[in-house]
This record gives sequence, C-alpha cells and structure tokens, in this order.
Amino acid sequence: MGQTVFIPRELDANEPRVAASPDTVKRLAGLGFDVIVETGAGTRSRIPDEEFAKAGAVVGKAADVAKADVVLKVRRPDETELKSYKSGAAVIAIMDPYGNDAAVAALAKAGVTAFSMEFMPRITRAQSMDVLSSQANLAGYQAVIDGASEYDRALPMMMTAAGTVPAAKIFIMGVGVAGLQAIATARRLGAVVTATDVRPAAKEQVASLGAKFLAVEDEEFKAAETAGGYAKEMSKEYQAKQAALTAEHIAKQDIVITTALIPGRPAPKLVSAAMVASMKPGSVLVDLAVERGGNVEGAQPGQVVTTANGVKIVGHLNVPGRVAASASLLYAKNLFAFLETLVDKTTKTLAIKRDDELVKATMLTDGGKVVHPAFAKADQQPYVEPAAIPATTMVADASAAPKKPAPRKTAASKSSSPKSSAPKSSALKSSSPKSKGTA
Repeated sequence: MGQTVFIPRELDANEPRVAASPDTVKRLAGLGFDVIVETGAGTRSRIPDEEFAKAGAVVGKAADVAKADVVLKVRRPDETELKSYKSGAAVIAIMDPYGNDAAVAALAKAGVTAFSMEFMPRITRAQSMDVLSSQANLAGYQAVIDGASEYDRALPMMMTAAGTVPAAKIFIMGVGVAGLQAIATARRLGAVVTATDVRPAAKEQVASLGAKFLAVEDEEFKAAETAGGYAKEMSKEYQAKQAALTAEHIAKQDIVITTALIPGRPAPKLVSAAMVASMKPGSVLVDLAVERGGNVEGAQPGQVVTTANGVKIVGHLNVPGRVAASASLLYAKNLFAFLETLVDKTTKTLAIKRDDELVKATMLTDGGKVVHPAFAKADQQPYVEPAAIPATTMVADASAAPKKPAPRKTAASKSSSPKSSAPKSSALKSSSPKSKGTA
C-alpha cells in the first residue's frame, strides 16, 4: 500500500470549496498515492462522492485522516482537527497565518509539516501553483456579477423602440488580478469601464482590455514606480489632486469595485463616507477587501449595507467561494501542481527537499517548530499587526482635497497593446497581479 492523501470536508460553514477534483484524484493516483475523500467533501462544489469514487478515490470518513501522509485542505485545520492528524504529515492549505499566532503554534505542536499556499513565490516555475491568482480571478469576475445583481438595472446600452437604456458606468479601483478580471467581465457585459491604479504600468493593461485609465498623469505619476516594480508614496500635492479626481469620478459611477488587500495589514481605505454620500441612489460599491477591514468606509463583513442615500455597499465574505464549483477545480490543480514537486518520481513517495525555493517560501511549520522566518516566534510571543497603510498612500481621502483641484492631465487611454501581468509589483499593492496578497 502506498502513501495516503486525504481530502477532508471543510468544517467552516462559509467554505463550500474542496481541495480536490476528480481530475486531480486521478493524477494523485498516478503519482502513487492512495486517495481518500471524506464523504460530502465536494457536495457544495457540485462534486458528488460518486465522481470521486469513479476517479479512483476511496470515499471515507473524517477519522481516516489519522492514516494520511498528506492532507489537502482549503482552509487551515483548527486544533480539533489537528488532534486526529498523524505527526509528520504534510498539510497543504491556505493557512492565513497573519494575526493567528495561536493557530500557527498549534500546527507546530501537532508535529505536522504545514505549507501555506498563499506564500507561493510568483516565479515562472510556480505559475500553476499560484492560488492567489486563481482565486482572485474568480473574485474579480464574481464582484461584477454581485454588483450587477444589486444594481438591478441593465448593464449594456440597449436601443429599443421605447427608448434607449444607457450603459452602466463601472469603476475598478486596483488593476491587479481581481481588478483586471473585473474589467474584462464588466466590458463583456456591456458596461462603460474605467479603472485606476498608482502604477504607471497599469495604464497599458487597462487599455488592452478596452477600458479607460483614470489618473493625474503628471511628471510625478510617471516616476511613481520603483526599480523593483513597487509603488512609491506620492507627495501631498499629488494625493490631493488624485483624491479630487477620484471623488469627482466616483460621484458619477453606477458600480464601484475595490480590490486592495495587503497580506498582514488592514485593508487601506480607498472610498470615504463622503464619497459614498456623493453617489446616486441605487449605486453599488463592491468591497473585495472586507475580510481585512474593507476599502470602503461603512462596509460590513458578510452584509449588504444600504446607506441613508440609497447606495448599497456589498461586503460578501469568501467571494471565490461564491463560485465554488469553478474555484475548487482551479484550486485543486494548484495543490496538485505543488504536491507533484514534493514527490520522488522513482520511489513514488513524498520526498520534501527543504532547500527547494518553493518549499522554503511556503513551509510554515516542520518538526514541531514554526520555521517560516516571518512567523518563527509565533509560539513565543503574540503577533502585533502593523498599522494600516494610510489611504493617502493609495487613493487619498476626498475630504482632505480642495473643491477645485489644481490643473491636471487626466488619461483616457486609447492604446490597446496587450501586456501580461508580471510577478511582484503592486500599486494598490495587494490587488496588483504582481503582489502576493491579491483580492
């Protein structure tokens, strides 16, 4: 009998995704693993037990995790689950370790070798393992669908004998993985789309998707990116001009989608209460960073809030999980691609190379210790979350901006040369396809 991979049913009521698919079960078997899938693990992702069984898995019970050499999950196991895990088992999941020191310490205490998939380096070799990108793509898509649903009007322009229905105006704040997919989806649905980001390089990406780029494009903006591809903090003068431009633009929009999510930090505030109050009744804001405090003032986790002026602020949690059937298929492939690198092809057994760059980047605990350098003291002292990056670093609060901004040059880009997103850069840092914390 070979080594065993176990895929449990996620216990979190808000997590419908599953860490395997019939396709990855077949591939895991091809690597030499015996695969056990807990009964009902794929039900909420539209994968019945029978499909896993046809692919070669044994449909088992939760207690079967005790004999697993590898456990594939969506979310980090809690202490109750860990009590059943075999010491030395490899556990691969989205671990969400920031601010969860006790949970990280519990992983070490359980003796498991835990890998945090969201720390996967964004290098060519690891593209197929990038869970942040695969899930953010779907989050960007679903954000537009959710916004359209709450907007309850048609998105495309329609010319009929009874009159013309104007196209909806959609504004995307943050041109990252989620933001780019939101632009593409909104354009497919016929909306007039604009987007903003503080990286000059984002302008070309926005134009390639047929949207218009919004920014104060002065000399300072052109030099707003470091050699490493990161955004520089802008001067107060630039922040005021950009804030006034953004506030003026938001007041005219039907749907605004914000995507700035930064690992280990509260989400930066991009839309102030004053901006929300300036919007038309029936307008919608979709906040993809609500789980980390939100980009929109007034956003509430897990709720759709209607303001006094009739604007809806959408704060759905686990947005990729709202399209679980698709999200699970992509996530399962991410996990398989990574696990495949940990297997000795000759012996068909798990053989973790601890000096491998992917392993060093993602390994959180090993041999009873917290080994990731960013969390090495998690079992000794509590994590202190750093302060949020001020909104002025990203998009300044309009309340601080003058009513009549200084002369500015705005961009409504018409070029259409496509450009793919590259690793490691961020404007709205977490929402960039180059950042590690995309929403």
